[in-house]
Amino acid sequence: MTLAEIVSRLRASRGMAHKTDIAPMLAMLGEAEGHSAVVAAGDDCAAIPDGDGYLLFAAEGMVRDLIDAMPWFAGYCSVLVNVSDVCAMGGRPTAVVDVIWSKGVEPARDVLKGMAAAARQLGVPIVGGHSNARSDHTQLAVAIVGRATRLLSSFAARAGDRLLMAVDLRGRFVEPYPYWNAATDAPAQRLRGDLTLLAEIAEAGLCDAAKDISMAGIAGTAMMLAECSRVGLDIDLSRLPKPLDVPIERWLDIFPSFGYLLAVREPDVRDVIARFEAREIACADIGAFRPGTSVDLQWQGETATVWRFDTHPFIVPTDRRATQPYAVPAAD
Repeated sequence: MTLAEIVSRLRASRGMAHKTDIAPMLAMLGEAEGHSAVVAAGDDCAAIPDGDGYLLFAAEGMVRDLIDAMPWFAGYCSVLVNVSDVCAMGGRPTAVVDVIWSKGVEPARDVLKGMAAAARQLGVPIVGGHSNARSDHTQLAVAIVGRATRLLSSFAARAGDRLLMAVDLRGRFVEPYPYWNAATDAPAQRLRGDLTLLAEIAEAGLCDAAKDISMAGIAGTAMMLAECSRVGLDIDLSRLPKPLDVPIERWLDIFPSFGYLLAVREPDVRDVIARFEAREIACADIGAFRPGTSVDLQWQGETATVWRFDTHPFIVPTDRRATQPYAVPAAD
């Protein structure tokens, strides 16, 4: 596939389309009386200063087609994606609550079993929520709280930082979806240890900015990180850690069970990569942040722009682009 075809495919992807819906919805929250109802948009969790650290708060809704096709896996993922959001902020998860709708009690059974399995495996309890067994179909949303002592933020990447991608390649696709599952069959203790890596990296002062790779895929997640931080970004697709037998165009769409993008200062790159590799997680330097408003991809000797924030906002409304939600502590 040529670079032009890759760029065209990314722009038309379902994951990116979902993200472009965020900016107009956030703008609506800020319409009343000229005051915004939200602090900022772009981080994986809300981070509320709380004593000597931050209370982290996030929520995720699961797409209906996955719930209908794979209810157990949808329930499992609803917990895992929330845990990943907390980890992406340099935090440790505390507990989750769920909101589930179903047409009777029985259709909710496999969804709840999947949630319970993930909660046990990851060591994050389900502590409450809301149920409605008199709906016309099954639907699920899950929220999480956690804590961080030192944040990783979508707003803290700087020109000159390197873009690292860390992903657990010990998995497989959940066909026909883009979900790369390296979690459900993994040992619980290994998973819990892997998920503490981001907090340890943050607390060691080795990184200020990160995101977990979401349904927007690798490029879309990198775009969110660059847009929030008000910097440009170059990504070399040939450097992406990936299985040898997976085409680049499919790998760019992945929604992995363990996958993160990190903005790391050049002197700390080796240390950060070594921490992931020590746990047998692939990690590579795939690009660089720079001044500018575009995200450019490099592939087979060619370069192409996949997005320009100065002409097309991605997730941040134009009038909010200069907003930063909190002071991110600088590394020593």
